[in-house]
Amino acid sequence: MEMTYLGRYTLTFDAVTFAIRCPENTSRFSGLATSRTPKLYVISVEGHSYPVYVGITKQSMSNRLRIGWAANGKNGYHGYAWRRHFSAATMDIWCHVNAIDGDCLDIETVEAELVYLIRQAGQWPAYQTEIHFHRSTEMHRQVAATIGARFGLGLELVESELRAT
Repeated sequence: MEMTYLGRYTLTFDAVTFAIRCPENTSRFSGLATSRTPKLYVISVEGHSYPVYVGITKQSMSNRLRIGWAANGKNGYHGYAWRRHFSAATMDIWCHVNAIDGDCLDIETVEAELVYLIRQAGQWPAYQTEIHFHRSTEMHRQVAATIGARFGLGLELVESELRAT
């Protein structure tokens, strides 16, 4: 499973609008962030010890965010809960570049393992509204631990793996 880190994006927003600042200091997504390749994204907010939301998508990131902001509860989807509680956040994005036929099963499994690492650190992500659980392998857990290490999660797993090599 090959995951490529696309970078840290800055979001500024209110409950109805948002703006992004990309790592290249532009106001729009580019490259793999605009592709239909499966992506995992993690929302962090200053003042919170751990990420407040973990999500996945096959859509372009701009389209996924637009859907999360446009939702009004019709058809049961209310959009991102965290957009109503903050005005700024960071979003880290990883892309599963070798997903077979764009399949999301592996990245959904990593998403669940990462959310579990956040829970082990103290509590479920504060604004996580949905998660899909699948049987995981050591590969899924290792990818989640590597991503989680960026946020101070699962360090003992990463460190034990490094000592074993």
